[in-house]
Amino acid sequence: WAELAAAILAARHHVGFTRESGRLPLGRWASSLPMNTVVLFVPQQEAWVVERMGRFHRILEPGLNFLIPILDRVKYVQSLKEIVIDVPEQSAVSLDNVTLQIDGVLYLRILDPFKASYGVEDPEYAVTQLAQTTMRSELGKLTLDKVFRERESLNANMVHSINQASDDWGIRCLRYEIKDIHVPPRVKESMQMQVEAERKKRATVLESEGTREAAINVAEGRKQAQILASEGQKAEQINKAAGEANAVLAKAEAKAKAIRLLSEALTQQNGNAAASLTVAEQYVSAFSNLAKESNTILLPSNTGDISSMVTQAMAIYGSLSKTKSTAESVTAETTEPILEGSTVSETETGHK
Repeated sequence: WAELAAAILAARHHVGFTRESGRLPLGRWASSLPMNTVVLFVPQQEAWVVERMGRFHRILEPGLNFLIPILDRVKYVQSLKEIVIDVPEQSAVSLDNVTLQIDGVLYLRILDPFKASYGVEDPEYAVTQLAQTTMRSELGKLTLDKVFRERESLNANMVHSINQASDDWGIRCLRYEIKDIHVPPRVKESMQMQVEAERKKRATVLESEGTREAAINVAEGRKQAQILASEGQKAEQINKAAGEANAVLAKAEAKAKAIRLLSEALTQQNGNAAASLTVAEQYVSAFSNLAKESNTILLPSNTGDISSMVTQAMAIYGSLSKTKSTAESVTAETTEPILEGSTVSETETGHK
């Protein structure tokens, strides 16, 4: 039992020594494989492929396992964790004949330890070479501009192409990421010039758009100002017209009231004398304003005879009054026969 325990400790020490690098490779060489010590402890997320008499026997699960000495042998140790592989830098030609230097990182996992052990001699080398050839093939389908714009689609195409070829190896590619893309110096300079030209173009477009917006805003402001000014003039004219209409109505009402009062005054005693006085006052006032507005004046022959002028004015007024009285009497006489005819017709209708 002491010898068996010592052998177990030696085997565990040997397994720990092979895992000091931080990750297990896809396949170990025979010199680094654990020895058959009858009792073996398999770590978690590892698969140990056992051969019996040179032929595949079984895959040891994590935990305690027993093997037959001499007959059984651990041939391969596969890690079931996600493995990261650096894809070396390589040169590729794009669709527009630009030579690129590109490298990447490949993330994969072993799904079938049996296929990974017996399907390919060196899985890591095979996957690396497959990633490089696939990358050259995918870059040949894209132009330089699309390489930078469609990195995600390029990575997805890489994963799909690698998985199609690595299914027989029991390896599953999870993702592929491009690390760096190096272009020739001249191409880089032309790209920088293109970027500067694009920025200048954007600046010019933005400046022109700003000028356009400013002109539109100024025109819109002038339009609104003119609309407001016209509305103000319209309101002013409406108010002015309403004021003038009210003034005309007020003047007409005042004039009508004055005429009414004048007519009532004329009908009273000594009304003609008051009218004669008013006409005389207006006559004198009119002569005081002569030759103020024009140098040409037409005067009657008896300018100094105020009494004759007043008498003439009153005679005109009297004639107008008589004409009005005559018209009213004629209207009354015309109306009476009509009324009498209607009365007779109504009487005859009654008799009938």
